[in-house]
Amino acid sequence: MPGGQILVADDDAAIRTVLNQALSRAGYEVRATGTAAALWRWVQAGDGDLIITDVVMPDENAFELLPRIKKLRPDLPIIVMSAQNTFMTAIKASERGAYDYLPKPFDLKELVAIVGRAMSEPKHQVPRDKPDELESMPLVGRSPAMQEIYRALARLMQTDLTVMITGESGTGKELVARALHDYGKRKNGPFVAINMAAIPRDLIESELFGHEKGAFTGANARSAGRFEQAEGGTLFLDEIGDMPMEAQTRLLRVLQQGEYTTVGGRTPIKANVRIIAATNKDLRISIQQGLFREDLFFRLNVVPLRLPPLRERAEDIPDLTRHFFARAAAEGLPMKRLDAAAIERLKRYRWPGNIRELENLVRRLTALYPQELITEALVVAELDLDTPSPPVSDQFGAESGAAKAGAHSDDEALLYAVERHMNHLFKSHGDGLPPPGLYHRILREVEQPLISAALAATRGNQIKAAELLGLNRNTLRKKIRDLDVRLLRTPK
Repeated sequence: MPGGQILVADDDAAIRTVLNQALSRAGYEVRATGTAAALWRWVQAGDGDLIITDVVMPDENAFELLPRIKKLRPDLPIIVMSAQNTFMTAIKASERGAYDYLPKPFDLKELVAIVGRAMSEPKHQVPRDKPDELESMPLVGRSPAMQEIYRALARLMQTDLTVMITGESGTGKELVARALHDYGKRKNGPFVAINMAAIPRDLIESELFGHEKGAFTGANARSAGRFEQAEGGTLFLDEIGDMPMEAQTRLLRVLQQGEYTTVGGRTPIKANVRIIAATNKDLRISIQQGLFREDLFFRLNVVPLRLPPLRERAEDIPDLTRHFFARAAAEGLPMKRLDAAAIERLKRYRWPGNIRELENLVRRLTALYPQELITEALVVAELDLDTPSPPVSDQFGAESGAAKAGAHSDDEALLYAVERHMNHLFKSHGDGLPPPGLYHRILREVEQPLISAALAATRGNQIKAAELLGLNRNTLRKKIRDLDVRLLRTPK
């Protein structure tokens, strides 16, 4: 049965009660307080074998208190809880000596398990670098999936362990690699990135390890490779799954022996770099296909880190869009914001291009539209531009009413588009009743995609589009200009 005294500090009485009950059942003695001052008095008196504390306390922020606790009692493990569950919260907790960080709400079983590990480990002081002034947040998102990433990164910051980052294209693998470097113990060294898929296969070894003068045709002078450039810092090997077998063998030797030779060279060079690799492939399949060395995989996959695709963390989209709008504004573009319906539409989108696609969309919306408030209609128009459109008679659903009835005329397809959009407006209102100002809202939100569809049906011919819509040609031109209508792409 475990034993020991746990000091709990949280200004929420309900959380104190829940923790007291859970930890008492697990066999610990619990002392709980709602202030940082009381916690500090207990620590000074030598009480407690472990601390669980919230960050925001009524009298003092825990991040200001932690350094004093670690200085007075360096062996005392501290678990930090916070509802401000951002990447920087996890990093601050790690830099100030916390044993672990838990975002609220947390799982009680997980907390008790962490307490058990902390209490059973040998007590020793871990030397830490003095934290620098924290800058802008490198990673954005408060979803449970991102909380796991933040906690893993916080544990890895002060190590030199090799990390393998996996995830779909556009999920931010290089951002994570940079965060590991920028907030780790090699932050004063260089960060060097190389994309294996972007370099000709016969040049990868020279790019990685450098070459001597005369090593091959065109080698007119000695050239430093990426390993040499990254000396004392971090080398990020992106798209490692595209590395040719010959280069894989040389990289394996570096990881096994800690040294390499340049192409055409004979003298071994010691490698003092941290390796972070990334891939959007399943390397285990590549191993089965004979395209990737299994022994190299195990050398690189010391700490696997999977980045979730954006569709698995849709709740982060509001934070991400605000972040990208703010970044665009810092670069001189006008500040924009999304209305609630636009945000909900973005949450429902599948995001095949992940965060990179979202950032590109935000930049496009910022640059192309003059209004400060970006509506759902504008978002839909731009998302449609990112997706190859089917023929007009089918682009609003292959099983549309017109298609089912065997009707293939452009005007029937356009009528179905209006009907479908009206149904969406009714459903989005929540109670099934027409929303207020239905007439003007229908005009505003249907007219732009309707004209876009007509232009797509006539392959950009404005005269034919005007006839199809029953509009004067000059009226159509004015609407195209005023509504900033864009031609939907059609398959070739």
